[in-house]
Amino acid sequence: MPHPSPLNAAVPLTPVTFAGATFADITFENADQPHRIFLYRPDKSPPPEGWPVLYLTDGNACFATAVDALKVQAAYPNGTNICEGVIVAIGYPSDEPYDPLRRSWDLSPPPGRTYPPFFPGGPDVRTGGGERFLKLIENELKPWVEGHVPVDRSRQALFGHSFGGLFALYALFSKPDAFSRWIAASPAIFWEDAAILATERALLDNLEAPLDIELHLSSGEYEGEKLAPFHKGTPDEHKRQERAKETRTIELARDMAQRWSTSASFAGTAIFEEYPGENHMSVLPVALNRAVQIAFRRPK
Repeated sequence: MPHPSPLNAAVPLTPVTFAGATFADITFENADQPHRIFLYRPDKSPPPEGWPVLYLTDGNACFATAVDALKVQAAYPNGTNICEGVIVAIGYPSDEPYDPLRRSWDLSPPPGRTYPPFFPGGPDVRTGGGERFLKLIENELKPWVEGHVPVDRSRQALFGHSFGGLFALYALFSKPDAFSRWIAASPAIFWEDAAILATERALLDNLEAPLDIELHLSSGEYEGEKLAPFHKGTPDEHKRQERAKETRTIELARDMAQRWSTSASFAGTAIFEEYPGENHMSVLPVALNRAVQIAFRRPK
C-alpha cells in the first residue's frame, strides 16, 4: 500500500492538453447531429504550397495517437523522412473512443440495412450513411478546414480502421480524386455480403484514364484464421475461428491490393501490409503511425 505523500494535497491536478490541438462541435448541413472535429496544426509558418493534411475517421479514438506520432517524427525529419502537417479527425461529442450507433451509419456504404439495437430498449442500428458522410467531408468539412489553415490540396490523405477502413474504400471507389493517399486498416470488406467489391469493380471498369494515387491496405497478424495465442484454449476459441472465416480481413485486403497492383486502370501504388503480433483492436496505433508516415512523407 503506497505511503501518503505530503505533496498530494499541495499539488493540484490539471487536465492534459495537446499543444496545437483544438476541437469544435459542428452541426453540418448534411448531418442531423453535431460532429466533433479535432484539428492539429503546427505552430509555425506553412510552406508556400500549404500544409499536407491527414483526415481520420473515428476521431475520438485516433486523434491523440496520430498527433503524438507526427510530433515525434516531424521533430527529426532527416531521421524519419516525415514533415510537419495538419491532422483533422472526425468524431462525435463524447468522451468515449467510439459512438457505435452513429459510426455504424456514417461509415457504412449505401444502401445499408437495419439491425437490432446494441442494447435492450435502444434504437435500431441503421447502416448506409456513407454517401452522405462523404458529401459532408467534401462539401462542408474541407472548406471549413481551409478556412483555418492553408492546405496543399495535392497532398491530402484519408485514414480509416475497421468500419472506417470500409468507408475509406467506399470513398475511394466513389470519388477517387478526393484524396491522393488512401489508408484502409483492417477494412471490413466482408460487410453486408462484401457489396463494396461491386463498387470497386465499377470504378476500375469505367476509369477513362489510369488512376495515379497511393492505396495502403493493412491488417494485424491475428485477423485471419490464425488466432492470437491468448485466445487459444478459451471457451470462445471455436466461435472466434468461425468469425475469422467469415470476415477474412487479411485475405480480402491482400487480394484487393493485388488487384489494384495488376490493374491496367491503375498507375499508382497499392500495398498490403500485415502487422505481426496484432489483433483487430491492438493494430490501431500501429496503423495510425503508418498513416502518419504515408501522409507526411517528405516530397522527393
